[in-house]
Amino acid sequence: MTERLFFTHDHLTAELEVLSCTPHEQQFAVILQSTIFHPQGGGQPFDTGWLSESTVLRVVQEADRVVHYVDRPLAPGPVTAQVDEQRRALHSRLHSAGHLIGNAGESLGWMPIKAHHWPGEGKITFIRGEAAQAMEAEALQQQLDQWIAADYPRHMNLEDGTREVGFGPLPAYACGGTHVQRLGELGQVTILALSEKKGALSVRYRCD
Repeated sequence: MTERLFFTHDHLTAELEVLSCTPHEQQFAVILQSTIFHPQGGGQPFDTGWLSESTVLRVVQEADRVVHYVDRPLAPGPVTAQVDEQRRALHSRLHSAGHLIGNAGESLGWMPIKAHHWPGEGKITFIRGEAAQAMEAEALQQQLDQWIAADYPRHMNLEDGTREVGFGPLPAYACGGTHVQRLGELGQVTILALSEKKGALSVRYRCD
């Protein structure tokens, strides 16, 4: 089982251990003892970066292992890992913004059921609770702006393999993704559109 260091730390560089490296099509599949690279999943894209001189092209979760696909082979043993900082920062902002939209929707009686935190495709989908109130883009925008201006700090809790992430007094979500340390790091989050179809309400957003 690959230890996921990003569950408890925000490290972008680390000294890691290569357990195996096997050819895979025109790439190489690398298994590490532990990793700072977030695999694709939970509505978030994968990290990219470098393992020594090898470029990390994609990262996927396979059973209990995180597999790093690289462009050149690596020998077993110690390796210096570096995550692409700009890509990670954008994904962390998008994921954290998605949490805030979920919090805002829940405060109006809506239940988030799906999240997609990809650049250019940010979307949170809700279904109505029994006492759901009207959700409007302008009011949603104002609520997000207030929380970001409050600059709430992130808090995380990892217990029995389940990790929860929240900001300030807002409810936490079970989540394996990466996040900003404080909401002020989000910058401008813009609500683009709300649309309801077949009982589901989708909120599209972006981070500028």
